[in-house]
Amino acid sequence: MKQGKILLLSSVITLAACDLAPDYHVPETPPPSVYKENLSDWAPAKPAETVERGTWWKIFHDPQLDALEDQVTTANQNLKAALAQYQQARGLAAQVRSAYFPTITGNAGASRQRISNNLANDASVTRYNDFTFGADLTYEIDIWGRVRNLVAANEDQAQASAADLAGVALDLHAELASDYFSLRGDDAAQAVLDKTVIEDQKGYDLTKRRFQGGVSPEADLDQAKTQLENAKTQASDMRLQRAQLEHAIAVLTGQAPADFNLAPAPFAAQIPALNPGMPSTLLERRPDIAAAEKRVAAANADIGVARAAWFPTISLTGSAGFEAAHTSNLFEAPSQFWSLGPSAVVTLFDAGAIASLNDQARAAYDQSAASYRETVLEAWQDVENNLAAMHHLADEKVTQDSATKAAQRAFVQANNLYIGGATTYLDVVVAQNTQLQAQLNQSNVQARQLVAAVQLARALGGGWSVENIQALDAKAEAKKD
Repeated sequence: MKQGKILLLSSVITLAACDLAPDYHVPETPPPSVYKENLSDWAPAKPAETVERGTWWKIFHDPQLDALEDQVTTANQNLKAALAQYQQARGLAAQVRSAYFPTITGNAGASRQRISNNLANDASVTRYNDFTFGADLTYEIDIWGRVRNLVAANEDQAQASAADLAGVALDLHAELASDYFSLRGDDAAQAVLDKTVIEDQKGYDLTKRRFQGGVSPEADLDQAKTQLENAKTQASDMRLQRAQLEHAIAVLTGQAPADFNLAPAPFAAQIPALNPGMPSTLLERRPDIAAAEKRVAAANADIGVARAAWFPTISLTGSAGFEAAHTSNLFEAPSQFWSLGPSAVVTLFDAGAIASLNDQARAAYDQSAASYRETVLEAWQDVENNLAAMHHLADEKVTQDSATKAAQRAFVQANNLYIGGATTYLDVVVAQNTQLQAQLNQSNVQARQLVAAVQLARALGGGWSVENIQALDAKAEAKKD
C-alpha cells in the first residue's frame, strides 16, 4: 500500500513536470568573420572606454549636446509612451503569473424562497430563508505545462518590450544628435553665406561705382546684382532649414518650438573613436536584435500552450462555508458545508479548431524566427553602411579641404584682376560661386562626418547590451515591491 502511494506521488510529480513546448534554441544566424568596411587605415584601435556606456553621446565632448540629450531622457513623450507600453507588458506578465496559484473567491447571500406545492414529493415547508457565507477555490493543475508556457511567453514578451524601450531611447537620442550636428552644419554654412552677402554687397558697390565712372559695362552691374540677390536667397533658405531643425530638436526634448531657442555656434564636437568589434558581438549590443530574439522565445512557448489544448484540462475545485435558514445559527457547526475534488475537461470534437491553433502557433514561430534573422542581417548592413560612410567621408574631407583652399586662391586672383581692369566681373562671379560651393561643401562634409559617427554608434547599439534587459526588469520589480 505504501509503495502504491509512493508510485502515485511519483507519477503526479512526473506529470506536473511535463512541458510540451519544443526545446528552445536561438535561430542560427552565422555572422561574417569581420566587417568589410572596417578599414584599419582610418579606424582607431580602441573605443572611448572612459565614457559611461549608457550615455554614449558623451564621446563627442559637446556640453550643449549632453544637456539636450539629458532633456530627451526626462521629457520626450515618445520615450514616455514606450515606457508605459513596457509597464503594460510587465503587468500582463504578472497577471498571467498569478495562474501558478489557486483563485479563492468569497461569497455571501441572503434570500427568501418558496417551493411549489405541486412537486412530485410534497414538501412540508414551502417558504423559507436561505443565508449563505463561504468561499470557492479553483486551481488548474498544470500537468501539461500550459500555464508554465503561458507565463514564459508573457515574460519573454515583457523582456522584448524592455528591449523595445531601449531601442526607442537609442533611436531618439541618435535622432537628436543627428539633428544637432546637422544644425551646427547649417550654422557653419550660414556664417559662410552671411559673409558672402557682405562681400557681394561690396562687389556690387564697387561695380556700381565703376559703371557710373564709365569703367565697367552695365552687364557687369547686372551680374553683380544677380550675385548679391542669389547670395541673399541662399542665406534665407539656410535660415529656414536651420529653423526647422531647431523645431525638431525642441519636440525631441519635450518642449514647444515657440519656447525653445538654440543659439548659433561653431562645431564643438570631436570625431569620436569607435571600434565596431567583431560582427558576432553585435548580437549582444543591439536592442532590436534582443527584442526580436525574445519574441522568438515567446512564440516557442506559445507552441507548448497550443499543444496542451490536445489534453484534458484538470482543475481542482472546492467550496466551503455556512448555510442556514436563520442568521442566529448561521455560524454553528451543523451549518457547515464543504466540497473538494478534481475535474477534467477534454475536447472531443471541435472541427479542427485545436489543430488549426497548433498550425497557427508553429507559423507564428516561423515568422518570428525569420524576422529575427532579418533583423540581424539589417543590423550588419547598418553597421557596414555607416563604417563605409565614416571611411569615405574621411577621404572626402581631405579632398574638400584642398579644393576649398584652391577655390579661395582663385577667387582672390579673379577679384584682383577685375579691380585692375584685366577681366570682366563674370570671371569674379564664377570664381566666387566656386569658392562658395566649396566652403558650403566643407561645412556639409564636417556635419555629415559627425552624423555618420552618431549613426554608427546607434548601429552598434550605443552603450546598450543584453544585460540591460535583466537590469531593467530587476529595477522595475524592486520599485513595485
